[in-house]
Amino acid sequence: MYRYYKKYVPYLFILPAAVILILFFFIPFFETIVLSFFDYNSNIYHPVFVSLRNYTSLLTSPVFYKVLLNTFIYLMVAVPFLVVIPLIVAIMINQKIRGITLYKILIYLPVIVSIVVAAIAFKWLYAQQGVLNYAMSVFHINPVSWLTDPNVALYSVIIVTIWKGIGYYMMIYLSALMSVPKDLYEACEVDGANPVVKHLTVTLPHLMPTIGLVTTISSISAMKVFVEIYVMTKGGPLDSSKTIVYYIYERAFENLDLGIASAASVILLVIVLALSVINFVFFENKQYQL
Repeated sequence: MYRYYKKYVPYLFILPAAVILILFFFIPFFETIVLSFFDYNSNIYHPVFVSLRNYTSLLTSPVFYKVLLNTFIYLMVAVPFLVVIPLIVAIMINQKIRGITLYKILIYLPVIVSIVVAAIAFKWLYAQQGVLNYAMSVFHINPVSWLTDPNVALYSVIIVTIWKGIGYYMMIYLSALMSVPKDLYEACEVDGANPVVKHLTVTLPHLMPTIGLVTTISSISAMKVFVEIYVMTKGGPLDSSKTIVYYIYERAFENLDLGIASAASVILLVIVLALSVINFVFFENKQYQL
């Protein structure tokens, strides 16, 4: 009896996590796929089965392609900063300098600030008569319509995401830096290598798996950005800052078009899975190469 009990003890420990995953991930996941084949425009309580019409409607919609473009711009701009800047900061912070704990706290502080609070603060900062434009006027620079110019609004929101994510990814890099053997740094110093060469030949090869992890996490976060858009721009002006998750929210909860929203969610899932696989394969193959 004891041996039988001992055999199944590990499964009892993972049971709560499995139940949570089934209730809050797998069931909604399959339900979303089912919903994507129905049309809720005529009657939300009695949807009509339309097969792949929701997908064809999305793939022929100029608005959806604009939303996808905005999302990929968000991804391509935000992710390099969220991968490189935290790495540089982590390497600098990992030195024996005075007051290092204070520096870590200050850099990590944006992470613990609510994203809603951060978005509201930046919205005030970006206002036409806000602090940023006032500071620019001191140097006789024309004010910028940070959140009302279609060419600028998306990038203004991206800055908030970068500002808030630097401290989080810095901590991931710091934990990985602790595993780098110190004797390799000492060998580089004996060979006369400067700090840049030392980090290129020792630090980066050891951190490639971590860089891959950060790239994957930041890519997924950039693809599903919502709160910043909702608080700061509502997807405007002229859909210039509308990303795919905000588009899904808009169709599902403002237009009650659950079929289109579900189809867009499935497309988003496919894109995120593809990006995750690409990141994983690339960094698995390159983790020991520069």
